[in-house]
Amino acid sequence: MSALHIPPKAFDPARAVRVKETLAEAGFVSSEPLLDAVFGNSPFLGRLAQRETGALGEYFAADPETVLNAAILLAHAAGRAENEVQAMKDLRTAKRRAALAIAMADIAGLWDVNRVTRELTRFADACVGSALRWLLKQETARGGPQVREEDCGLTVLAMGKYGAFELNYSSDIDLVAFYDAAKFPFTKRGDVRGAAVDIVRGLVRLLSEATGDGYVFRVDLRLRPDAGATQIAISTDAALDYYEAMGQNWERAAMIKARACAGDPQTGTDFLENLRPFIWRRHLDFAAIEDIQSIKRQIHAHAGHGEIKVQGHNIKLGRGGIREIEFFAQTQQLILGGRHPGLRRSSTQGALDALVGEARVEPQVGDDLKRDYRYLRMLEHRLQMIEDQQTHSIPDSEAGIAHIACFMGYANAADFRAELTRVLENVQGHYARLFESASDLASAEGNLVFTGVEEDPETLKTLSAMGFREPAHVSAAIRGWHHGRIRAMRSQRARELLTKLIPAILKALAGAADPDVAFAQFDRFLSNLPSGVQLFSLFLARPHFLDLLAKIVGSAPRLATYLARHPSILDALLDAEFLNRLPSRAELDAQFAATASGSYEEVLDGAPADVPPAEPPPHAAETNRVRAVAAAVSRRMFI
Repeated sequence: MSALHIPPKAFDPARAVRVKETLAEAGFVSSEPLLDAVFGNSPFLGRLAQRETGALGEYFAADPETVLNAAILLAHAAGRAENEVQAMKDLRTAKRRAALAIAMADIAGLWDVNRVTRELTRFADACVGSALRWLLKQETARGGPQVREEDCGLTVLAMGKYGAFELNYSSDIDLVAFYDAAKFPFTKRGDVRGAAVDIVRGLVRLLSEATGDGYVFRVDLRLRPDAGATQIAISTDAALDYYEAMGQNWERAAMIKARACAGDPQTGTDFLENLRPFIWRRHLDFAAIEDIQSIKRQIHAHAGHGEIKVQGHNIKLGRGGIREIEFFAQTQQLILGGRHPGLRRSSTQGALDALVGEARVEPQVGDDLKRDYRYLRMLEHRLQMIEDQQTHSIPDSEAGIAHIACFMGYANAADFRAELTRVLENVQGHYARLFESASDLASAEGNLVFTGVEEDPETLKTLSAMGFREPAHVSAAIRGWHHGRIRAMRSQRARELLTKLIPAILKALAGAADPDVAFAQFDRFLSNLPSGVQLFSLFLARPHFLDLLAKIVGSAPRLATYLARHPSILDALLDAEFLNRLPSRAELDAQFAATASGSYEEVLDGAPADVPPAEPPPHAAETNRVRAVAAAVSRRMFI
């Protein structure tokens, strides 16, 4: 077992000696054993200590909280800096001191993982708020009105782990910025949005640009509404319209953790209050519940499926990892939280406690998952502390595993492997039993996850194994479908049906001679459809029709384009005899003659673009002429 209450041994004692010698030359001498644990396991922390010798001395003279509070005061001072250079320097100096104090308190066992994540979040709030105040001051200096942060009409929401006070040691911070157009006082060439976008762009620069002093936080803005098609600052009205019309269930899950961390608190409070009906729906139909369950079911997590390997394992996204614990709680919150307000907790452990309190989860299951969550988060911090990298993966090499085992306090790598395997298998077991009666949406080859904003590495592997040469392109296109960027996907019902169909669609397209070309044609086909609900319902009811369409888009792109423009032609598939017998030429001629009826305009609509229209027939048009042609071509191609 891990000895988490005492500092670990130095994995590289020689490095610890070298760092202490360098510190001694700068006037800092100490025999504290903690320094061996810190410098002998983390090259990054050794470099920090050499740059912030004063903070290191203050740590031992006082305590980590004193050092952290001083760093927070320095971060606040950046908001009053005379120029951008000074503001950026103050923020980065504060980050180095805070990172050193928090890491040392963690390694020493003085602060548990919950305290570590809270303090990281508290420091991040100070930095984001200070950077925003500096930018507002600059807008005033350029001729804008005098305005306080509290009244500026722009709110910055903390999302994800940051929003839930669960920030990682080397994490991005997930931010979303909204402005009240009636309240925001600045403009750029008369445009309110332009000024808001400039402020958010400046916020990202102040926090994330790497200088000689380092960086403060990497900023991720991708949790905003339809990040691939929207500006980095969005009006509250536009955002509410988006969530009402296009919001997805994974976005509901993301908003569970949202909170205002900087800017106008009233604007943030009002926005989240108006968003409450979207997040916490009181009434869910069967399709909506299935769609929420699909967030979990897209991950291939059957008990006993595959082998959990410690080496190279991603403890955030991999089997039995942090994401599975988060989804375990969030999927149940989304289904039940509309009618049970007590489940509306932002933190993962708080949500598990609430589910136990509502008798939705067995107490032992809740305790197991909370314990494993804390273990995995602590391991995540150790991985990131080594070189300040945003990594979640166990090293691939034996030496790397021995290093992280030592840093976690284990006597040897074997004990670490055994404990981590037990944790991952325990999490996977509980996760696999969640909604275990529901059908599986994962491919036989593995994950097919298209929720959220991060690429799922296992999904890309699955797509590659299915034969797609450009899995990232396929994944990005499917995310675009879910965002309703094409007409066929504008309704919530269409998106819910699509979630169920994705594995079958990809399997059918993978059977084409060139799966990537077939996918591109299918994407084009969907993009031309006016609506997707009827077609998707047909595919769910009769899956072999999907195989037929996959053959068409893979082998006859012109016919696929025509079908997309005239989806009613697909009604022919409902004929029970459609695929049973190939008609003769005489029968086809008879069908053409029998379908000649309608107006001249309908004949023009049905005629191919490259064929000049004939003279109008005296008594009829050909309403079903094209349908018969397509049916015949389809039969000749695929029967």
